[in-house]
Amino acid sequence: MGHGDEIVIADGSFPAQTLAVRLIRMEAVDLQRMLKVVLSVMNVDDSEPDPVVGMEVIDEPDTIMPAHTPIQKELDAFHGRKVALKRIERFAFYERAKKAFAVIATGETLFYSNVIIRTGTVNLGGN
Repeated sequence: MGHGDEIVIADGSFPAQTLAVRLIRMEAVDLQRMLKVVLSVMNVDDSEPDPVVGMEVIDEPDTIMPAHTPIQKELDAFHGRKVALKRIERFAFYERAKKAFAVIATGETLFYSNVIIRTGTVNLGGN
């Protein structure tokens, strides 16, 4: 993956096989564990707004689902502060997922346990 590429971490209900350019199957892992692993090895692109995006509830964009809590927990832990999790409409999420570098299909059973992460640059000690 390069700067600006996105990766999707998806729940068990997500149409990963249909949408993915590259599909990584991790059905034995839940979303929170996979998110923690990905964040530990990936530089998140904080140079532009909303580098991490979740899926909002259909017709209820302000509703916080149980799945949003572990996503928020891992984001806050990664950044070391409270961050706002931007959520987008389900079909807009699917369209964005079609363009992602890869989709990681987890075995998560909580609805709306889907997140897109945009990668940033890696500082190799240069300017």
